[in-house]
Amino acid sequence: MYSKTEATQLRQAFWTTFGQYMAPVPSAEGVPTNWINYKTGLKHVYFRLHADNRWASIAIELTHPDPEIRELFFEQFEQLKAMLHESLGEPWRWELHAEDANGLPLSRIFTELTPANLFNRDDWPALISFFKPRLMALDEFWSTAQYAFDELR
Repeated sequence: MYSKTEATQLRQAFWTTFGQYMAPVPSAEGVPTNWINYKTGLKHVYFRLHADNRWASIAIELTHPDPEIRELFFEQFEQLKAMLHESLGEPWRWELHAEDANGLPLSRIFTELTPANLFNRDDWPALISFFKPRLMALDEFWSTAQYAFDELR
């Protein structure tokens, strides 16, 4: 078991390492990108990376506070499902009704890696290999798909 300080330091070290690893990789549009804090340009639509001592996930999270608007965003993604899965090269899980760590409602489209342990440096190559191609595929998908959301802006 790690102390709170050790856990924080390992978490920061992993995300810093991953950010440095991804820094030279341009986006699908050829521009430098902050991969860790990816900006979709659409309020309430996020690409989230998560890792802890049991599992890792990468997700598209829809966090609009209005459930009807959130459902419209989800339905728009469903219209693009074939294109998304083609870009990703794999199917992801779809949850219209979910909650974040704080109990707030959201919708998400995601995949997980289990087991994975962010606090074990030996797992870092597997975590990076899990996150990198999927994040790049999301970026490639989003470079085209974002325009389908113009009416919901």
